[in-house]
Parts: sequence; C-alpha cells; structure tokens
Amino acid sequence: MIRVLFRPFPVKVGYQSYALRQRRSLATMDAFEYNANPARVIFGFGTIKQLPDEIARLNLSSPLLLSTPQQVQQADDLKDLLKGNVAGVFTEATMHTPTHVTEKALEYAKAQNADSVISIGGGSTIGLGKAISIRTGLPHICIPTTYAGSEMTPILGETADGVKKTRSDPKILPGTVIYDVDFTMSLPVGMSATSGVNAIAHAVEALYARNGNPIIRLLALEGVRSLATALPEIVKNPSSRDARSLALYGAWLCGTCLGSVGMSIHHKLCHTLGGSFDLPHAETHTAVLPHAISYNAPSIPEAMKALADALPESNGDAIRGLNVLLTKLQVKRALKDFGMKEEDIDKGADIAVSNPYWNPREIQREPIRELIRRVWAGEEARANL
Repeated sequence: MIRVLFRPFPVKVGYQSYALRQRRSLATMDAFEYNANPARVIFGFGTIKQLPDEIARLNLSSPLLLSTPQQVQQADDLKDLLKGNVAGVFTEATMHTPTHVTEKALEYAKAQNADSVISIGGGSTIGLGKAISIRTGLPHICIPTTYAGSEMTPILGETADGVKKTRSDPKILPGTVIYDVDFTMSLPVGMSATSGVNAIAHAVEALYARNGNPIIRLLALEGVRSLATALPEIVKNPSSRDARSLALYGAWLCGTCLGSVGMSIHHKLCHTLGGSFDLPHAETHTAVLPHAISYNAPSIPEAMKALADALPESNGDAIRGLNVLLTKLQVKRALKDFGMKEEDIDKGADIAVSNPYWNPREIQREPIRELIRRVWAGEEARANL
C-alpha cells in the first residue's frame, strides 16, 4: 500500500490545483492522508481473454470459480475459457454474504484443493470470494458484472443470525480486478440502474468523509458525473457500448472511493435495513441515498454544492439532482415494495442509533426514524429532515 502524508503549505499564485479551481482564490491546502490500495485493474472490452495469462502470472493452477445460481452460465463459460483447469465451480453465492454459505464454500474449496478463487458477478459473489480469501489466504481475482464496486474495497460485510457486520482489512482487497465491459452489456436495465446508484452512493459519501482527501474527491466527482450521464442512456438504449463503458468506468472510480475512505449514515442505514430485514442490497441503496443526503445537507454545504455541479439538471440543488436521476431511471423507491413492514420502521431506527459512528451531522433518533419512514413509503426526498 502506498501511503501519502501531506502538510499544509501556502499556495502560490499560478498554482492551478483542484482546490484553487473550486475556490477561485488563494488558500492554504488542508492537511490530508491518502492511502493507495494496491489492486491490479484490467479494463476494456474483451479483457476476460487475459484471464489465463493473469492466472499464469500469479503462478496459480487450480482456481475455484464462484457465482450466484443466476450466473451459472457465466461461470461455465469461464471454465471453458480455462479449458477445464479449475478446482471446481461453486454457484451458491447470495446477497449479504451469510456465513453458513461461506462455510459450505470453504469446505468445498478445501476438498477440491483450490489454490485461488475467481468471483464473477456482483457484490454477492465478490463478497463470498472475499470471505473465502480472508479466511484462507487464497488469492482472489474478481470479474465484476455490475456497478456496485465491492471489488475495489478492502471491506467485507457478512450476515449471521440476521445481523450484518462489516470489517475492513487490507488483506480483504482482491488482488486483480478484470473489468470487461462485454459482461455488462446484457445486465438488465433495472439492475444496471440500481447497482449504478449504489456506486454513486460510495462517491457521494466520499465527498464528506472524515478522512477524505483531494484525490478521492476528484475521483468521486468524476465517478458521479460518469454514472449520472451513462445510466439514463442505458435505460433508453441498453445496448449502447459508449454508455456501458462509461458506466463501468464510473463504477470503478466510485468503488475506489469506497475502498479508500470511511462511509457514514447512508451506508450504515443500508447495512442496518438490508441485513436486518433481508432487503435487496442495490435497491436499498437506491431508495435511501437521496434521503441520507437530505439528512446531512445542513452540515455539508461544500459537498452538496460539488455534488449538485456533478448531477445533470440539478439547478444547483443536489437533492433535486438525485430525485431527477432516479425518476429518469424508473426505479422503485419504497422499501415496502421489497418486503419491509411498517412496524420495522421503529426497529430500524433503534438499530441505527444503537451503535455510534461518525457522521457530519449528529445521529438523532427522531429524524432518523422519519428518514426511514420516508424511505419505507417511497416519498421523494426533500430538505427538511
């Protein structure tokens, strides 16, 4: 891991930093710390063809392929690409990475003498790959097929007994990520939209992270702009190669943000609600995001302005920009549509405030309860939480 420590210094005239371009005046740069996560990234169309060479480069010979039940065909295609030289194929990955599934996969990996894991899919499969890798030390190669961004993070979220817990460790970060745009060309429009907004959420919270830095803020804004431009085009024209490529590029940037700085209320709420009430991951992120921003808005004016500038048709209002984007994407915004019950609102609020965590605005139960109620009902976000 590359670590950069920066001390403030007077900015001289003519120094065209990002901060100067934003502030339009002389200023002293704030101190910051930046850690570069050492993942190897291969990006483009048809890059999956490089997988055999990557396996050889890592001196591996018996990878275990991982997928969800819905992506068995893609796992089988990988097996064919590798000419059958695999330890096996495990196709039971599921959302929220339940530990009982991980234990089953671990037994299978051991029985098959796997020397590595290759996960193909979204956050569910990648999460399983991380869970196996951190427990065994096996190298992990990721092939993302959605925009969720888990592949770029040293973070693992696991569910046991109905409770989802997360942990962070540099060893969790996959060693190689192969972004092949071709794998996203057939991603259903609805899933493209929600996993794309999930990615945007990583970048949004990076804008006001307590341990944020100029590099990550640059990546965050570029990621938001890329996805906010590409996703509506994908809804209109799912086969657009330009839009699919731009979306996957944006997802990579947003995932890098998630893996580099701490997240706040949005991600905490999504983990609480998703893990406690078995709600779909990306859909929960999509529904919660505008309301989480509404909650924090009074405490993050600079981040809200930057976000508004990155969102089309925001008219200078980030909350409006997110509302407009979700309308264009035609996504569901009510958690009640995904099985959350009205009586779960109070339980969710209690869980959300029970474990203190940093957030730019103090976590208070009544506003949090109202936030959850609005998300449950599917109301449009508004700036009065």
